[in-house]
Amino acid sequence: MWQELHELPEELLDLEAGMLAAHLEKPTLVHLPGRQPEPLFVSLLLHGNEYVGWDAVRDLLADYHARGRELPRALSLFIGNVRAAAEGRRTLDGQPDFNRVWPGTETPRAPEARMMAEIVERMHELGVFASVDLHNNTGLNPHYACVNVLRQAHLHLATLFSRTVVYFVRPVGVQSMAFSELCPAVTLECGKVGDEGGLRHARDFIDACLHLTGFPSHPVPREDIDLFHTVATVKVPPNCRFSFHGEPAAMQFVPDLERLNFSELPPGTAFALVDDGCRLDVVDEQGRPVFDEFFRIEEGRLLLTQAAMPAMLTSNEAVVRQDCLCYLMERHPYPPPSDERNE
Repeated sequence: MWQELHELPEELLDLEAGMLAAHLEKPTLVHLPGRQPEPLFVSLLLHGNEYVGWDAVRDLLADYHARGRELPRALSLFIGNVRAAAEGRRTLDGQPDFNRVWPGTETPRAPEARMMAEIVERMHELGVFASVDLHNNTGLNPHYACVNVLRQAHLHLATLFSRTVVYFVRPVGVQSMAFSELCPAVTLECGKVGDEGGLRHARDFIDACLHLTGFPSHPVPREDIDLFHTVATVKVPPNCRFSFHGEPAAMQFVPDLERLNFSELPPGTAFALVDDGCRLDVVDEQGRPVFDEFFRIEEGRLLLTQAAMPAMLTSNEAVVRQDCLCYLMERHPYPPPSDERNE
């Protein structure tokens, strides 16, 4: 179901992400040597329509090759859903989300889950140094890093990318959560597809990671981090028709909804006009329904019940159906409280 290579065919660096499937055909783990033997693990194209990882990596490797330079650290690349990339889609019909099937997934018997478990085990054998999972998003969001534990090495890695750091434990089955058991691990959100700033940011971050020899033992300074905690996931029920631009629907979201991302919204903020019987599915970190804790419907308007900060709000209907409408966050105390999971 996947293959392992010990060199990257040079012709691949000339290819757009959508052309990789014709050459690789399946998910591929590629190991490249470097002066420091413990590899940096980088996953890309877990979502086939999020090209920033491949574009950043091929740009960086082409530069090293052109200059005849050796990588300062070994680099292991997992090139994920090349078939979906060929069609410019997040996933293909019948496929699971490639970033929901890593160890800890709710679907451990899926063939893709077995593949990801094998990838993790292989990287464990190689003594992985750190892990980076690269993504684009569809809404208006800043570049930010996500962690799944609050250990300082993970936070140092995250703040190397951005002072904005999001801590989450749901959804499960994500790459960074699986690798957090082995090494410092982050998920990076690098803006929209085609954003040159996001590509350069991702490329420079990978290069910086390749030059790291370790992580500081001291805490990240308080003034260098804005730490947030995802407290709820918001989805639109499958049987609820919705719109973003005023078209008739059971749930008509307010204009410019995406501009609410990473804004600390007060209670009473309106999200949509809704018909009777149509409400969002909202679950907390434990998977419990918590709609009434965060929203209320008043005179046909969907309103926030308490202050919250949304992230990844998108008006891309396909993404809303395949993934979610958004996540709701709150500021997290820093330094984080002592927690055995995070020591």
